[in-house]
Amino acid sequence: MEKIEERLKHDFDKVASKGHEIVGIFLQGSQNYGLDYEESDIDTKAIIVPTLEDVVLNKKPVSTTLVLETDEHIDLKDIRLMFDCFKKQNINFVEILFTKHRYINPKYEELFQPMLDSRETIARYNNYAALSCMVGMMMEKLSALEHPYPSKAEVLSKFGYDPKQLHHIIRLSEFIDRFFNGESYEKCLISGEPDFLISVKRGLVYNLEDARELADALTKDAREFKQGYMERQKININSEVDVLMNKTLLGIMSKSFGIK
Repeated sequence: MEKIEERLKHDFDKVASKGHEIVGIFLQGSQNYGLDYEESDIDTKAIIVPTLEDVVLNKKPVSTTLVLETDEHIDLKDIRLMFDCFKKQNINFVEILFTKHRYINPKYEELFQPMLDSRETIARYNNYAALSCMVGMMMEKLSALEHPYPSKAEVLSKFGYDPKQLHHIIRLSEFIDRFFNGESYEKCLISGEPDFLISVKRGLVYNLEDARELADALTKDAREFKQGYMERQKININSEVDVLMNKTLLGIMSKSFGIK
């Protein structure tokens, strides 16, 4: 935990040194799911505020990644884009509202707090988007399972597949089941079988043939669930979340620009 807190401060200073106005720095990834181990990277996301010039001149909002010397990452995202990502219900973004490891710029702490207070509501903003995103992520992980990315050459040589992608598929399958059975988002983020998933992630459980079979079966089940769910259930978009995000966005950008 001390190492994570040090990284949050380091990353805040790193992003600030690039001239960005920061709302907050948030831990992302395996530590938020209780699936980290000694080799796990510490990666963060930074919400930044555009300058008045950026807005007036309609410059492209910042969305980039800083790669550190350790090969760990800081994802930088314009607050307008970040809020759009929340609405798209991508777990990799929504999770930062739930992390216990964050540093909010004191300048914006009071203005951003309602987002944290309403995180469960935000996490269920759009039922169709949430399910589509979860299933889409599973499909992406399936495609990456044996893909010969240069960075995965050693892993593929050792296992024949990327165990990290398989553990994501299993985790997302569990997440879908629990989320659509009404469990809180905060609880869904933490797997009921963390030790098992860490073992899968380290390549200690499945050989290539079994990994393929399991990944195919779980993604097939997820696609079928999505189809059935959308046939049975209507889309539900929470307009109160739109109001909350618009108010928060306006408040933070107004304060940044010195507008009262």
